[in-house]
Amino acid sequence: QVQLVESGGGLVQAGGSLRLSCAASGRTLSNYGMGWFRTAPGKEREFVATINWSGSSTYYADSVKGRFTISRDNAKNTVYLYMNSLRSEDTAVYICAANIGSSANVLSTAYNYWGQGTQVTVSS
Repeated sequence: QVQLVESGGGLVQAGGSLRLSCAASGRTLSNYGMGWFRTAPGKEREFVATINWSGSSTYYADSVKGRFTISRDNAKNTVYLYMNSLRSEDTAVYICAANIGSSANVLSTAYNYWGQGTQVTVSS
């Protein structure tokens, strides 16, 4: 069992930056592919970014490509999402997830463990 806890969300002005963290306990994250998803009010959960177990492979949603960066520190059992040039449409609850397949994966159905999420609000 893997427990995931997100942190780093908050209120930021448009154009600003935030760094989200996803800390894991229970198992070492080095065996898992990781992903970030988000849920905005009135919308379905959508894929944001994903990274494979070693960090050598990453994928991004078109809406965040060039602005967000996913990374991981397996020694710290933590995954990060660096968000730059934030826009009002980035406002959402950001949730990290782990998949035992160890690969980067854009599909939410591939993930076995989910955190509770952290709120990001971007004011225009």
